[in-house]
Amino acid sequence: MTPVSREKYYLTTPIYYPNAEPHVGSAFEIVGVDVMARWKRLLDCDVFFLTGTDEHAEKVSKVAKEAGVTPERLVEDMAEKFKQAWKSLDISYDRFIRTEEEVHKRGVVQFWRIVRDKGDIYLGSYEGLYCMPCESYWTRTQAKAGVCPECGRTLQTLREPAYFFALSKYQEPLERLFRENPDFLGPAFRRHEMEETFLKPGLDDVCISRTTIHWGIPVPDDPKHVIYVWFDALLNYLTGVGYGTDEELFRSRWPADLHVVGKDIVRFHTLLWPAMLMSAGIPLPKRVFGHGFVQVLSDDMGVEEPVKMSKSLGNIVKPGDISGKYGVDALRYFLMKEIPYAGDGAYSERNLAMRYNTDLANDLGNLVLRTLSMIERYVGGRIPEGHADPVVEWPDADKVLHAVAEEVAENVPALMEELSFSAALEAIWSLVRAANRYVEETKPWALAKDPASRPRLGVVLYQLAESCRLLSIWLSPFVPTTARKIRSQFALDEAATDFALEAAWGGTKPGTMIRKGEPLFPRLDLPGTT
Repeated sequence: MTPVSREKYYLTTPIYYPNAEPHVGSAFEIVGVDVMARWKRLLDCDVFFLTGTDEHAEKVSKVAKEAGVTPERLVEDMAEKFKQAWKSLDISYDRFIRTEEEVHKRGVVQFWRIVRDKGDIYLGSYEGLYCMPCESYWTRTQAKAGVCPECGRTLQTLREPAYFFALSKYQEPLERLFRENPDFLGPAFRRHEMEETFLKPGLDDVCISRTTIHWGIPVPDDPKHVIYVWFDALLNYLTGVGYGTDEELFRSRWPADLHVVGKDIVRFHTLLWPAMLMSAGIPLPKRVFGHGFVQVLSDDMGVEEPVKMSKSLGNIVKPGDISGKYGVDALRYFLMKEIPYAGDGAYSERNLAMRYNTDLANDLGNLVLRTLSMIERYVGGRIPEGHADPVVEWPDADKVLHAVAEEVAENVPALMEELSFSAALEAIWSLVRAANRYVEETKPWALAKDPASRPRLGVVLYQLAESCRLLSIWLSPFVPTTARKIRSQFALDEAATDFALEAAWGGTKPGTMIRKGEPLFPRLDLPGTT
């Protein structure tokens, strides 16, 4: 019998500028991609998760000079800092690509020559406005008052010979892409922004080389020019899976199933990037998702207002500092629950501490600890017999608990596919809350005192153990360490091996000996929390 091949799923973060260390905003971004990667692995997909660093940027060269080191040394050191930051967040990437790698450079050169030979790259003269922090060019129509539409900084006026990519040639194909593939860019309001702001006014050709900087990949056959950062950086999505060096790997992985990017770079990923691929004759990615921004809540004169993170304000929040204090799963949970992935939100340590004590310690941690303690105290530590399937004779409390578990199974998969992580966690928490209510309604401590109620006690404890088992599955993409702990405490395999089977009610095996262990989230005594 021929084995059934697993569905492949290739997803990416943008690659990060190594001119500064990761902050809580980049943590929000990559944790969301990691949640999606873990979700797809739970569904037994053959997942490949790519991230990395975008090392050929003018700002990188500038920061290296200020630090008194070479750009090569700076990007090498910073790449390690990013890897350590992602380790502190339990990010399960499969490949960390650096644009200084030779395999990337080889792929960029190959791609440039293909597009050049197609006639879509030509030498001209650039005169216009440039934003160095955003590494982006703007027309005077787009950049009113001479400031960058993205960051608000004053733009430089540049005049130099440059190579251009014929983006305007792909106006109609891009319009057709948006028209015929409404799911190509999500959420929907981002697609509307791209169409109204950029496509309708008409696309201009794009400058893709510089002669005034020297840190980057030289233009093939014309080394006086250095390839402009976006025409270099975007290609990591190809070179990271073998383009130009391992064609078998590339054919097995491309096209990407999902690019996740910040809303400020959506236009590069949904206009320039598809046009580049069209020119080179390479299939387009299936989906791009533009997430919102994370700011920091600042208490100014007693009023909390979200403000942008910046070195000058001294409010940069490093993810490693927070995960070291509260635990990695607490930070992952907070970022995914507190801030809708498609929109903007704010980080606050006070709010994180409150979420920790209420959601994680009081709700989830207390449920698991109470369940384990009662199984240990009342039935000798072995999970008792219980109803595996709903029956008419079930009391109302049991029916309600089972119905909530069914609603989770029905609703969460669609929310995950939409990257609606906050809503997915809210749905999962409905089972946490329902199981806690079930404890209060059934009162196992009272049942344990009455010998005639022993069969009912067994049923109640089974239902609670089964709720915890299901939660260990649904929560595993979000709080993987916590999910593994729950599974260990209930003597389950480290990870679910058959999602379709194990996510159904009734998978807990009676007679299993539990391993109580320590509380998942010891309550914190913190000022301002209850």
